[in-house]
Amino acid sequence: MTGNERPVVHSRRHVANPDAGGMTGIDPRLATADNYRRFAQREAAGRSPAYESLAFAVADDPVVLGYLQSLPSGKRQPNLLFAAARYLLESVPRIGDLRQLILEQQDGLRTVMMDRRTQTNEPARCATLLPALGLLPQPLALIEVGASAGLTLLPDRYAYDYDGVGVAGADHAAPTLHCTLRSPAPLPDHAPEVVWRRGIDLNPLDPADDEDVLWLECLIWPGESGRVDRLHRAVEAARRCPVPVHQGDLLDDLATMVAEAPRDGTVVVYHSAVLAYVDRDKRQQFSQLVRSLDVTWLSNEAPAVLDWVPAAGITEGFALIQDGEHLLAETDPHGAWLRWEAPR
Repeated sequence: MTGNERPVVHSRRHVANPDAGGMTGIDPRLATADNYRRFAQREAAGRSPAYESLAFAVADDPVVLGYLQSLPSGKRQPNLLFAAARYLLESVPRIGDLRQLILEQQDGLRTVMMDRRTQTNEPARCATLLPALGLLPQPLALIEVGASAGLTLLPDRYAYDYDGVGVAGADHAAPTLHCTLRSPAPLPDHAPEVVWRRGIDLNPLDPADDEDVLWLECLIWPGESGRVDRLHRAVEAARRCPVPVHQGDLLDDLATMVAEAPRDGTVVVYHSAVLAYVDRDKRQQFSQLVRSLDVTWLSNEAPAVLDWVPAAGITEGFALIQDGEHLLAETDPHGAWLRWEAPR
């Protein structure tokens, strides 16, 4: 490596299942190109012009597509490629930067992409979860599946602003999370009372580790103003209120963690943008497992992920579903807006 390249971190991490989220199709390269076009059209458009343009360019670039084909199918995601390139280049890549990185530093790029995962830990998602949490009997014991660095295990610590209606949190230095209401929603008078919290993740990130925080920053899309500052303030809140995030698997370790939770309140198992990285059979097994436990289950995922749950009318965002069957709300994937759907 040259002096301008970020060193690759070899660490304690367990490499995720490389086949999760694999794509189908007769021509694998065509499938990858189509995946990048879909990302540009359906995810980056209107959010990140830089990533929209880059994803379209990747879809037509034989060098980048050829490199992606050398990776396991679950490691070809746009978010992972773009974040790994930013991590090494210390800047938002353009298509020429990606091509040069592949031609000159392919081993380093491959190491980062195999070692790291897409673990966006957007604290603003707490704003879309808050009404559901506020309706539950208090206090709460929280268990988050796919918790990353645990930033969304702090819903009681943040403050909230829903179109000028405020909800105070316990940490006055934590960020205020702004969320637009697209319909009336049952906003609580105050943040939930949390007496216990734990997370499970294949590769836990440590908010006290500067390299892990840098990786989280690289996962933020360029053009989304405010997210970097919000991330850093949430990291500081997590350092003031450390949350144990255990390395483990959602099937193998959830029941044990639920058994450890105190029973003088409501035990809540929840997740956001996690199950898309798990194959369908394992999602079904997870659904059966969590339904068998004495918990409240909040799932905040793309509607196609939980395809056994009716989610008619969810066209833009995630479906927030309670206990695997009750549709509560449509939510912005990054917490920017909320449309409450359930009877109030």
